[in-house]
Amino acid sequence: MSLTNLQPAGWPRPKGYANGMSGTGTHILTAGQIGWDAAGVFPAGFLAQTDQALANILAVLEVAGAGPEHIARMTWFVTDIGLYRTHAAELGPIWRARLGKNFPAMAVIGCTALVEPEALIEITAEAII
Repeated sequence: MSLTNLQPAGWPRPKGYANGMSGTGTHILTAGQIGWDAAGVFPAGFLAQTDQALANILAVLEVAGAGPEHIARMTWFVTDIGLYRTHAAELGPIWRARLGKNFPAMAVIGCTALVEPEALIEITAEAII
């Protein structure tokens, strides 16, 4: 299995994501993962919840024998897009600690609320192994 970054000629290289990815193999689709732990407890703050949501995605992928290098696409839903922008630089170290140098196709969507009232972020992932 290998993933291929799809970069149209002449387009500027994106920072922290890919414009598109292709690959062949078994597809793994996660449900939206929020920033609570296995006991349903939310850590305080956007960055801590993002870290936990990424950890939760990796836990689901691990069940299928996948890791961060298999993630082809992610969609982030955030309840406060301003909070995401404010903490964008601080997300880099969290990303690298959890996902390394894998930069999948990605979208970040601002939304008014998530099902769990304490949730500040929800992330879905698609992986190919």
